[in-house]
Amino acid sequence: MIMRSSRSTVIFANPFTLAGYPGELPAGCYDILIEEELLQGLSFEAYRRTATYLMVEGKGGHGGKTEMRIITEMDLQEALSRDGAVPTRA
Repeated sequence: MIMRSSRSTVIFANPFTLAGYPGELPAGCYDILIEEELLQGLSFEAYRRTATYLMVEGKGGHGGKTEMRIITEMDLQEALSRDGAVPTRA
């Protein structure tokens, strides 16, 4: 199975929440990691998204640690829409 991943950055102007996770995350820049797999047996190259992760850096006693929070593309878009922010490519 052939996999690929891409990374982008989103900027939240305000604190935000994500479905399935307790608490509020602070405003700021967050990396998004998208994993996709190659669809086999097609006459053209196509990929299917298998996972989307929001990278959350630890604060305070957890500084220096990064948590990969699995999210859906829809949850991310809803959070960005609520914030009024626009995703930017890294």
